[in-house]
Amino acid sequence: MAEPGPGLERVLEALELLLRPPGGSAERGGGAVPGPEGAPRLETLRSNASALEERLRREPRWEALRGLRRAVLARAPALAAGAADEADPCWAAACALLALLLCLKERLAALAAAPSARGAGAGPGGAPPPSADTLSVAQGRAVGRALRAAVGLGLVPYLPPGVGQLPGPPAPPPVPRATGGARLHAATAALTELAQHPALGAPLLARHLGLLLASLCLLGHGPPAYSEGVSEAERARCRETLQHILDRIYQPLAVRELLILQGRPKQSPPSPGEETKPALVRAPAWLRRLCGQLLSERLMRPSGVQAVVRGIMEGTDGGAGAEAAAVDWRKCNAVAKILASCPQQCRSLQEYYRLVCPQVLGLLHIQDKLTARQFQRVATTTLLTMVKEHPQLAEKYLLQPLLAPLLRCSETAELVMEDLSAGAVLVTEAELGSCVEDVLKVYVVGNDSSSLLLGSLQSVLGVVFSLYSFAKQNVSYLRSPCQEILLWFLEKSEREVSLAVLEGFAGLNSIVPTLHPRCRFCAGSEGGATIAVEETISDEDDALYQKISLEQCHIESLVELLSHCQKSGLAGDFFIRCLQALTHVAVEDEVASNLAAAPGGSLLELEQYHAGQRRKLLVLQLVATLCESISDTVFTDVAQVQEFVAATLQRACASPARGPGAAVEAQTLSMAMGLVAAMLGGAVQLQSSDFTVLKRLVPLLEELSRTYPEPVTQELASDLRIAICTHGAFSPGTLGAAADGVLGKKPGTGVQRPTGIPSGASSLGGGRAPSWHSHSNSSAPMERSEEQTLSHEPGTTGPALAPCTDSPAGLQELLVSAYDPQPPSRAAALRCLTSLITQRDPEALRLQEKLLQVFLENVQHEDAFVYLSAIQGIALLSSEYPEWILPILLAEYRCPARGTEDAAATITRMKLGEVLMRVTQALGDMVFKHREPLVQAFLQGARDPDSALRASSLSNLGELCQHLGFQLGSIVQEVTSCVTAIAKTDPEAEVRRAAVHVVVVLLRGLSEKATEVLRDVLRDLYRLLKYVVVAEPDGATKLHAQLALEELDAVMRRVLFPPQTLEKKIVVLP
Repeated sequence: MAEPGPGLERVLEALELLLRPPGGSAERGGGAVPGPEGAPRLETLRSNASALEERLRREPRWEALRGLRRAVLARAPALAAGAADEADPCWAAACALLALLLCLKERLAALAAAPSARGAGAGPGGAPPPSADTLSVAQGRAVGRALRAAVGLGLVPYLPPGVGQLPGPPAPPPVPRATGGARLHAATAALTELAQHPALGAPLLARHLGLLLASLCLLGHGPPAYSEGVSEAERARCRETLQHILDRIYQPLAVRELLILQGRPKQSPPSPGEETKPALVRAPAWLRRLCGQLLSERLMRPSGVQAVVRGIMEGTDGGAGAEAAAVDWRKCNAVAKILASCPQQCRSLQEYYRLVCPQVLGLLHIQDKLTARQFQRVATTTLLTMVKEHPQLAEKYLLQPLLAPLLRCSETAELVMEDLSAGAVLVTEAELGSCVEDVLKVYVVGNDSSSLLLGSLQSVLGVVFSLYSFAKQNVSYLRSPCQEILLWFLEKSEREVSLAVLEGFAGLNSIVPTLHPRCRFCAGSEGGATIAVEETISDEDDALYQKISLEQCHIESLVELLSHCQKSGLAGDFFIRCLQALTHVAVEDEVASNLAAAPGGSLLELEQYHAGQRRKLLVLQLVATLCESISDTVFTDVAQVQEFVAATLQRACASPARGPGAAVEAQTLSMAMGLVAAMLGGAVQLQSSDFTVLKRLVPLLEELSRTYPEPVTQELASDLRIAICTHGAFSPGTLGAAADGVLGKKPGTGVQRPTGIPSGASSLGGGRAPSWHSHSNSSAPMERSEEQTLSHEPGTTGPALAPCTDSPAGLQELLVSAYDPQPPSRAAALRCLTSLITQRDPEALRLQEKLLQVFLENVQHEDAFVYLSAIQGIALLSSEYPEWILPILLAEYRCPARGTEDAAATITRMKLGEVLMRVTQALGDMVFKHREPLVQAFLQGARDPDSALRASSLSNLGELCQHLGFQLGSIVQEVTSCVTAIAKTDPEAEVRRAAVHVVVVLLRGLSEKATEVLRDVLRDLYRLLKYVVVAEPDGATKLHAQLALEELDAVMRRVLFPPQTLEKKIVVLP
């Protein structure tokens, strides 16, 4: 049976004895590392070594350690010779430390392999016990000090300058090369053997990896002069050990240590924020080349790109300050350049891109929030760098895999749809969402508008637009990123390309590949979308409906997209492009009709004809949608207005107004020419450059003045041509009239001051006129009164109303117009009179009796627009003079004017009840003064034979009681009696419903005050509600009663059980 070895405590005690500081001071390792003091430290090392040898020879309890140490030194003769060398106490101490550490390794391995260690188990419910070779915290600290001392004494003195030297105080001079190589190899071999054990390798590699790698590099790859005394076989083993350690450790750590070993590049300036940090030592050329090769090997390994990025970027948190951000950007750019450069040992550039590019794309999918931003920045910068340096390879290995999910379902993709069943998923939700987010990161965030990137994105832009349209119609988080991608492309591309792409979105051309006709988007379970194979629709009508609905959805999405492009002028240019296409439609319409009618046409010609007709319908639909949605703010400068007018004039010259659409065409042409006339008349401050732009209209105006069939238009075109050529010096009266028609002014008033073209002017197809901002007088406000707007209401056939003014003639004209047979004119006049009352016009207030008579007579009008305007006027007048007008209204409410039919009288009384309610709301707390007559009038109305009036009176009574609140007083008894009688006896369900609703409104309005205001009648109301719930046949009435009971229950609960509020009271004692 073998003799048992020494315990861990004995080995650790020997280590502590060897590292004991002089005089028992607490300085950790103070006597282990040689320094400038020299003699005392050397003496300490000698004394500690002598004390250890003395104990090993004389004390019986150290006999096991002595035997184990002898066996270890027998396997390492270099360490044995060094430990016995008294001439160099530092090397002797290093050899003694390494021998003891090897003894510790042997003991730990023996303890781990012992059967007792493997058989120990955890007690019931307890944690498993640690393994036998586990070190305690104190023991771990002792081992760490021993390792630090062994490295400092066994490696550092034998490394030449620039090899493994960290920033800090200067290292001691190296040992002569004659003995340094053999000693360095002996220490390195011992440390690599220690690194194989987990308990000793973890602290060794965590703190001293750089020095260990430097030693292995020097011994295995360094100049032969530094390896004297080391055989070639030993150097080969060092090279193998170096590769083994690099493959074993955490790869970002390996990258970081190799970068430190490589040292700073030649003449590299310090980064911002790093000027105060100590600079890295300049490494020798052979070490720089070796580290470069080793780093390239790390990069070429699986997940090597992520390891390199982590090795460089770990420790950089992006920083909130400017300096930290600059450092972060600088590191990202440096990493991107490293990844984009092909290493020399790679067989070919294509092979390098094939291995590295998938890993670069993988950096975009890092989920860790702390590092995701840096990794995505590195990936984006690397991708853009690769695109610039090698565009063909970057497109093949980066851009196409990046866009693969979108390309897979494009109409240009070669899909074998016959082999795919209906409903088969082509792109999953996670794949599509990740692809869209990656495109956003690379293209939009990277913000590099190179031709290759724009071209690659254009190939999938149609699919992105279809996805945007789908997300806009559904609830999906993909809507925002798709919109940003589309807007970025439209902004960065040339204007002609952007316009062509927009036409492709609308289906006017095929420059943008769209979604495959057999594919469709489906809503995903996580808020995204999937792409699946669409089922074949056998019914032609359903297929046509689906196609038309999809086109309509795309056009709406396109208009929504254009609403974000108005400041850049793209929306205006596209609108003009559509108008130009509309001109071509007008020109080709007759030719296409003849072609369709001609007999004997081939099938190809027929197909071309139908395609042309489809395009015309799309153009018309697109123009109509644009006019309806964004036409009022679509133009941003005079040049766009000129192009718009030019398109309108070209259409008029090519196809003069004829047939059923002649009126619309003539109105459009009149508006366009009036727009130019307004600009020339001072609506916009024109510069000389603007007249240069407007002169492009001169040939079209000249042709229009010669060929257009209407003489008035010919004359206006001629005058406009002369005014443009003379820069506005010649301005005949026709221009002023045309400008007034656009600006909405009365003929003859003229343009008094520059105001900018208002957005309320008529536009194409009855829309609104475009407005622009450049060259306009920003200090001049847009002026157009409400009365002028009403004077141009559609359907007004009478003379235009005079503007609301304080002149007696204007007021008399309004009073006359209030009896106009046309409802729009009458309503406009009433609105103007109401506006005068609001402005407290003296002339209008002087004629208050006349105004009240006009309003009361118009209340009886059957048109809703008229009587609502009259109701508003009476309410405003009553709030000004309640003492005088309220009695008149109450008298009319009780007894309507004689000579009217019963139905008309009932309707008039209900309208007057609405007036009384508005007056009540306007008076507020002052309504208490008129409480008695109002309540009496509504109670009288509640007994009217007409059921509609009874219900209306009860509703008004409830609103009045809600406003009165505490001021109800004794009236609450009368109200309760009336409501109770009606709720129990009225034959009409709607009246009973209104009676119960009075209780609901009363309880809801009074809230907690109900117990005080309704104290005397609360029991009666509760009984009434219970009766209605039990005996009422009408379901709606019963529901009202249940709501009232719930409201009453909530009120009583709040009164009986008030919410407890926790508050602290501080009382100051006298």
